[in-house]
Amino acid sequence: MNTTSIEHINFQSFIDWDNSPFILFSAQGKILYLNNSAEILFGYVSKKELYDLALAYAPQSFGHKTTTLALNYDSFSFYAITVGYENEEHITIRFYNTPRTKSVTPIERDKLVTTDINLLLEANIALFKTKNTNPLQLLTDPHIPSFKIDQNRFSKLLRKTLDAFRSSDSIHIILKLLVGEHVIIAGKKKSIVQLTVEANGRYNDADDEIRTLATQSHITPLLKERSIKLEIPLIKD
Repeated sequence: MNTTSIEHINFQSFIDWDNSPFILFSAQGKILYLNNSAEILFGYVSKKELYDLALAYAPQSFGHKTTTLALNYDSFSFYAITVGYENEEHITIRFYNTPRTKSVTPIERDKLVTTDINLLLEANIALFKTKNTNPLQLLTDPHIPSFKIDQNRFSKLLRKTLDAFRSSDSIHIILKLLVGEHVIIAGKKKSIVQLTVEANGRYNDADDEIRTLATQSHITPLLKERSIKLEIPLIKD
């Protein structure tokens, strides 16, 4: 390979396009550069936490070190990081995305119906309210386009999810499009719509059923102590 003119190539664009977050810190912890993926990541984790992480896993001498470890920040999941530095003034950290698990369940296209997910969500919330008086806040994105989904199975999944918060106070529900993220469905990239339900606590008696219903619909469930997140593939064809 001819590399005689490589010094004239600007590599910054290639780093910006990378789906793996990359951050350049100063020795004082100031962000000097970050790519687009890292900018999204900072919506879920503080600058100090990631700077401290870089210091904790930095090599003992100049160079770089890759460490395998499990990191989770909201919908972000990483299996390794590389930390490197060539002087005492700068340090970089790069995150390696955990591959999303591909569902082996075939898509039952005959059951998919083009749906306005905002309306379907509101209908199921209205049904939940007939039996529960919990304070509830809903934030949705009206610009999410209609897409295909198994309405019956998804409604059942919504009912099970909401019911997990039947005794919770101040339930918060957020529906949004995850910018810059996608999942592979039938060999094609699909954008992801994320539904988050969170409160001060929840029941976990239906967790297994929620996971099963989600998996059958190619939805990724993220179940935590105080929240349930459903990452829904935006299927249009």
